[in-house]
Formats: sequence, structure tokens, C-alpha cells
Amino acid sequence: MRTFPGATRPMRFFHFTLALVAAALAACSTVSEPRLPPGSPPLALAAERLRIARKTTLDPEKRAAYYLSAAATTAPLLTAEPARTIYNDATAELTDLLRDTGDGKLWNRPLTLADGQTFRLRFQPGAPGGTWSPREFTGFQPASQVRRRHLRQDFVQPGVGGTLVGVQRVDGSDARQRARFEPKRGFVAPVTATLDFRGSDATLTLHDPTLRRTARVNGRTFPLAADLTAPIASIPVRNELINGVLGMIRVEKYLSNTGLYLVRPYDASRTLVVLVHGLASTPQMWANVINEVEADPDLRGRFQFAAFQYPTGNPLLYSAMRCREELTRFRQRHPGARVILVGHSMGGLVCRLQVVDVQRTLWDASFKRRADALYARVPADSVVGRSYLFSPDPQVRRLVFICVPHRGSELALGSIGVIGMRLITLPATLVTEFTRTLGDALETVGGKPQIPTSINSLSPKSPTLLALDPLPILVPHHSIIGDRGRGDTPHSSDGVVAYSSSHLASAQTELIVPGPHGSHELPQTVEELKRILRLQLGAPARAASRKAAAR
Repeated sequence: MRTFPGATRPMRFFHFTLALVAAALAACSTVSEPRLPPGSPPLALAAERLRIARKTTLDPEKRAAYYLSAAATTAPLLTAEPARTIYNDATAELTDLLRDTGDGKLWNRPLTLADGQTFRLRFQPGAPGGTWSPREFTGFQPASQVRRRHLRQDFVQPGVGGTLVGVQRVDGSDARQRARFEPKRGFVAPVTATLDFRGSDATLTLHDPTLRRTARVNGRTFPLAADLTAPIASIPVRNELINGVLGMIRVEKYLSNTGLYLVRPYDASRTLVVLVHGLASTPQMWANVINEVEADPDLRGRFQFAAFQYPTGNPLLYSAMRCREELTRFRQRHPGARVILVGHSMGGLVCRLQVVDVQRTLWDASFKRRADALYARVPADSVVGRSYLFSPDPQVRRLVFICVPHRGSELALGSIGVIGMRLITLPATLVTEFTRTLGDALETVGGKPQIPTSINSLSPKSPTLLALDPLPILVPHHSIIGDRGRGDTPHSSDGVVAYSSSHLASAQTELIVPGPHGSHELPQTVEELKRILRLQLGAPARAASRKAAAR
């Protein structure tokens, strides 16, 4: 060690310490070849290479090469569990590393090990029927790293391949995200990666496990590993109760989030199931439903999910209008899309308003003797005109109602309803538009015009519900109704909505489930939804589902 002339002992000690630190950092930046006794078994060598590959202080290219070596060593031994675990982990972590390093700068480059061995790595192109393009995703997360405590079932299929959550997010403006119906966090999808070796040539394939069940590695076919729960579990979890209530009472703050959001990138071969939440709730309420339906072997790969998100304090007809326009925008971008609507509580009314031919029914019921004069002067393209006057959506094929107050809820008339209406603050722009357009046609409270909130709309006396009730629903529809396990239908209630309000004589099927108003996650409800989706596919319902089916 070199010191300056006349350096004091503390100075010399300081320089010595710096030298030690530098030496330690240098040691961390390089990793020597694994030192194992001659004749060590392949699994021991593969495990050691995997251990080194996981050292984040190592150069990314060397890490990638060690991952490849670990996978190559175990690829011929995949019938044995220890080898399969090393292979799967190495493949998943390699895929994550390649995508995460310098925006994929290591992709399709030769990767050299410390002993001079070279792997020529290439990616299998994406193709219809179950193979993702390598550039389809902007990031990956190994499925093993995803926390999933908020989901009640974990659907993991053992097999060969590294399981990942693929994340696809556009760079740029919010307008680009909305054009793709993309959540702010990006799309998520299950991905299973496999490495196939031909000598030193390695091919990395990204499978869609919802469409593929097997994979070939080194000339042999194996069941494909899958983690179908990880993508849903990776979506950030927030306090649903707090966010739902705030979305109801602080409407303006949440208004910009209104929209239709896909869970995964759109696939034209799948039927789209749009889930619509109810009052004081959020799309997060559907996590278990999506998780359990997507994992069903009969339905996997046949359906995809989207959620309509909206602040639930707005007038019912306004929220239905925003949903209708989102569905129209979706149809314009994806002509021929097939849509099934599933609505819980007030969300069911939002859905119903997509598939009725209202003509002037709602307009006349709401404005009575002023209806003709207003109709003559209110522009059809105004917010009011678009909310009250509309045509049914031609792309909706089927509708599922869960605990829906078709004829209102008595709670809207009681003290809870009164408090709720007082707490709701509607957006200033919406208040101005309704007041300017409708003028004295609005009901006045305390000398001020009152725009009906969502809670007003849920009253059994609501002109909207009274006028909507006799209108035919133009697509096949089904009802799922809770009775809190009391078995007292038709005198039952789910605690919020009476059976007499939820029942529809026109429904193809009606199932009474032993749960409260929040019965959307009940196992019986999920099984019934699966049965209905099979019905849409034209597949025979399972015997167990038939027994639980409708009255």
C-alpha cells in the first residue's frame, strides 16, 4: 500500500481500510468457475451454477450464461423433480433478467461462460394458438415472487417451464393507454418460459398456458407448468371499502378513472366478459371471480375479462351512458367482439341499460308534462340527451345479474339513504350541465335544483326504475339472488335487496344462493357463472351445476 510522505498513523489506517473495501468490491464483481470435486453429479453442478447466476453483483451477461448452463444441464433430466425445479427456476429467472437488463439488450446475443463455453440464444417467434412474442411484454415477474394472500384459491399446475407474470405497458400518454383499454399498471398475463437445447443452441419460448398444456424440451413432450393465479394476485391491492366509499361520495376525484379496462391484452378469439361493480365498490371486488373462472379447464382460453370502473355516486343513467360509450369505443376498435355483461347490485342496472330499447320511455317518465318541450330543445348529443335517449348495444350476447335491485331498495328511502345522499358531492361540471340543460324541470330541494344521485336512482319510487321495469331485456339473461341462507324465498332478502326486487320473470334461469348482498364471490355464485359461460359456448353443463341451477 502506498501512503503520502509524512502520513500519520490514522491516515495510513484510513488508506488501508479503503484498499480493503476496494479489494472486496473487486471480488464481488467477478465470480470464479464453480469449484466442485471431479466427477460431481450434474445436479450439483447445475445447482451451483444457479446459485452463482443469482448473484446480482455479477455482470448480467455472465449471470445469463450461468442460468443457461444450469438449464442445459438439467434439461435431459426433467423426469426427476430436483432437476425440474432447477430448470424451471433458471428459465424463469433468465427470462426476467434478459427483459430487465438494458431494455432487453442481451436478447438474441451469444452468451459466453467463464470457461469459454458459448450458448447461442434465440427467441421463438410469437404465433396464434399459444406462443407469445418476446416483445409482447415490457417486463416480467417470477410467479414465485407474487404475494397472493388476498385470493382464496391458488391455481398452480405442476410441470416443465418457468412460470411468470408478463406485464405489458405502453410508454407515452394516458390517451394511448385508454385507446388500448389498458389499466395504468399495464396488462398482465400468465407466461411459462421453456428452454430447448440443441447442443449449444438454445431456444427460449414464451407459452400462454391458458392455450397450451404441453411443451417439448430436448425432443420430449412434458406437461407445461402454469401459475394462473399469479397475474391476478400481482394487481395492487388497496382497501376496497375505503376506495369504494370515497368513489361514491367524492365523485369528481375519481371521475377521470372512469373507463373499460382489460385484464390482459385483447384476444379476438375469446369472448369478453365485462364485470360491473355496484354502489360503494370497486373492480377489485371481482379478483376471486376472475381467478376461479380463468382456472376452469373448460373455460380456460375461451374468455377474457374486463372491468368497467366508475365513481358510483353519479346518477345511474349517467354511469350507464359512460359504460355504453366505452363499449361503443371498444366495438369500434375491435369489430365483431362478443360481450357478456355481469353486474352486481347497481352495476346490474348499469348493465341492463345497455340492452333495452328505451325510445322516449325514460325521458317521458322523468320529465312528465315538460317532456315534449325539453325534447324539442335539448340536443341529442348533450350529456342529458345521451343519458336518457339511446339504443341497445348490438355486441352484448348475454347478461348475468347478481343481487340486483331492479325495483329498488328500501334502504334508499331510510336514514342510510338520506345520509348517503347528503354525503355525495357530484362533479361541478355535471351539475352545471344538468342545471343549464334541464332548468326548472329538475326537482328543487331547499330552493336549489337537485340532480339525482345514484342513491336517488335506487329508490323504489325512482321514475327511472319504474319506467325501466316493464321494458324487455333484449338478450338472454340470468339472475343470481342471495337469501342469507334462510331458505325463505319468495319472502327472502339478501339484507339490502328483497327477492321481489331482484326477481325477473323473463330470466332464463334463477339461482338462490345462501349468502348476503355481497354474494358475488360465493362458491355457488362462481359455479353458476361458470355454468352460464359454458352455456354461452354451447358446451353441456356439468351435472353438479345442473343440480344447483335455477328454479
